[in-house]
Amino acid sequence: MLLLHRLRHRLLHRLLRPNLATGCAILCALLSSGGAWAQTVLPGDPQLPSLLMNAQGQRPKVGLVLSGGGVRGLAHIGVLKVLKQLKIPVDLVVGTSMGAVVGGAYASGRSIEELEEFVQHTDWPAVLADRPPRQNLSYRRREEDQLIPSRLELGVDPRGGRTTLPPSAAGNSALEAALESLVRGEQAETPINRLRLPFRALATDLLNGDLVEMVDTPLFLAMRASMAVPGVFSPVRVNGRAVVDGGLVRNLGVDIARKMGAELIIAVNVGSPLLEEREITSAVGVANQMLQILTNQNVAQSLRELKGVDVLIDPDLGNIGFMDFDRFGEAMASGQRSALAAQERLLGLAVDDAQYASFERLRLREPEPLSQMALRLASLKIEGTQRSNPKALREELGLKLGELTGPEDIKRATAALYGLGDFERIDAQISDQGDQRHVTLHVQEAEWAHNRLRFGLALQSNFGDTNRFSISAMHVSTWLNRWGAELRSYASLGEDRGLSLDLIQPLGAGSPWYVDMSVELGASNGDLHDINGRRRMRISNEQTQSQIAFGRRLSNWGDVRFGLARVSGSSKVLIPEPDERTLERNGFRASFLQLRADTLDSLAFPSRGYLLGTRAQYVRSDSGSDYLNFDAIGMAAFRAGRWAGHLYTEWSHAALGSTGGSLGGFLRLSGTTENSLSGRTIGFARLVMARRIGDMPLGLGGAIRAGMSLELGGIIRDRESFAREQLKLAGSAFLAFDTRFGPFYLGAGSTRRGDTSAYLFLGPTW
Repeated sequence: MLLLHRLRHRLLHRLLRPNLATGCAILCALLSSGGAWAQTVLPGDPQLPSLLMNAQGQRPKVGLVLSGGGVRGLAHIGVLKVLKQLKIPVDLVVGTSMGAVVGGAYASGRSIEELEEFVQHTDWPAVLADRPPRQNLSYRRREEDQLIPSRLELGVDPRGGRTTLPPSAAGNSALEAALESLVRGEQAETPINRLRLPFRALATDLLNGDLVEMVDTPLFLAMRASMAVPGVFSPVRVNGRAVVDGGLVRNLGVDIARKMGAELIIAVNVGSPLLEEREITSAVGVANQMLQILTNQNVAQSLRELKGVDVLIDPDLGNIGFMDFDRFGEAMASGQRSALAAQERLLGLAVDDAQYASFERLRLREPEPLSQMALRLASLKIEGTQRSNPKALREELGLKLGELTGPEDIKRATAALYGLGDFERIDAQISDQGDQRHVTLHVQEAEWAHNRLRFGLALQSNFGDTNRFSISAMHVSTWLNRWGAELRSYASLGEDRGLSLDLIQPLGAGSPWYVDMSVELGASNGDLHDINGRRRMRISNEQTQSQIAFGRRLSNWGDVRFGLARVSGSSKVLIPEPDERTLERNGFRASFLQLRADTLDSLAFPSRGYLLGTRAQYVRSDSGSDYLNFDAIGMAAFRAGRWAGHLYTEWSHAALGSTGGSLGGFLRLSGTTENSLSGRTIGFARLVMARRIGDMPLGLGGAIRAGMSLELGGIIRDRESFAREQLKLAGSAFLAFDTRFGPFYLGAGSTRRGDTSAYLFLGPTW
């Protein structure tokens, strides 16, 4: 390359030396039709590439324009990899959506290797999830999953009678955490017009549809705003304007690059092609096609603005969908192939090793580092609250003034606030002065989250004589007072009917101590079986329970409680219909001690964490007898590659004449009739393993798995002693779908020396 530069200068010298006018005429003849640059053809060696220069005899200013396209935009990394291989420096970058993410990270000083590593190690399903990772949720939110495992939620305005849907299918916290890990150090808060490599991110004004060219916006916010795909991620407020993905108005910002001074443009277009009519099969498909029409129209206009000297790279991404993040490797490889295919035109922009190294040193030069040291926390402010109490939130953070606090501590604290479920966005600003650290958290409360309504549906069938269903709804109202009280209401109809109210009142702003007062009305129908598991009769049970408990939260993963309860109920026989209807009434008072813990990443299909519940209860019946009951459950989840599973155990013991529980049904001795085995003492264990074989469409659920179970359990009835023959061995095979309604199973199970049954199951299995 050095030889080429010498030949170029020698040629120009000879052209201009004999006669200045003649030399100028020859130079003008070499100028391109664009008027801003010239192409010098080296004589004698047609294999050597042409060298490009502007009218001043210098390398033209190169602008790199990166379009949006979801996972297709990861092809930009492959293009950047080729530009590095060919030693082609870039003078400015313009990006939209995923192009803004890749371009912003590149402008902030990330190396190509770091970009590849980020893509490969990011948990993309978590980024696209509709809420923070479950292990980051507060324990109260995890409890709600156990009551209703579905994710069908909306906001309710009790005064106006209006309902509000969440603003996006995916949550913000995981996306923002990923972007924070991508942007270099303090560059996250650096206005993009102060980056060493000039950069612009493009967005769309949600209210009037205007193009928003982010110039002085902090880099992190600019990337996040440009990535706000309508319906997928929530809009972002920038300088008082609600903005979304820039692809709606300028998916390929050629004109912006020209305005920034680019003399030659390398444009990378990764937009999705329009669907064919046979591919539009749903309302979601229609909406997606409309967005693509808008995007393709503005891309077509941008392509017409390209000049003959510009280079267009159009990767062949085939059928890679906008959200096919499991195909990120294909996208990057396609970008690399397409850039290599254009290398004949790109080589004219190459520089020698020394020049390229100089460009890279400037771009990669470390910014002023964000101190990774733990400094003493001098101040902690929370701004932007409306309903929530900043004092209570500071207690939730776990950050103490005067204590050593590092960036990781602040990240964990921010995740804890997201886990409350009350906030749309949280921005953390850190300012270090000497050996003191000042932290300000700007929060944006989610308007729909303070009064949430969740719906659930449970279905169960063995394609025989067991067919059950129930629908349920839960309303949660938060921040009823400055201490953070919550009211949880629950109702269900169907095979199980009930209504409950549960008031949880912290004993201070942000205090881990609380009092829980609840009242519950419930009714259900069930079968009684004989010792051989045959149905003897069907009965109806009704029960009323009131309870008060004092408890303490254990971080965000559990609690311990002591309480008093009063229970009264009645039962009557439905089948066979008796000659005379009679009610058998009963009631008791109880005091209890309970420990609960839940760190599972998912209740439907956990792959890590554990679930624990133990309860000891002293009971005194209205008839005057007293006894002690005890029960415990435990679950430990694990992962091995694409396989995930859990080991579940359960044990319960009740007083003589009482029932500790029952077995039978899907994953509880599969194949055995549901609840057909009951006794004073119950022991049960199962091992479940499932392999991920696919994914549900975005917004409809998560993974699709094929799995199997191995189950072992037995009972001890009154006045019986344990014998090995009482243990039953069972197993099942199933297809499982992690839907927004909850876990859905299609399976078949069998109990050794027992029955076999097929199952359709929607709802919790723990």
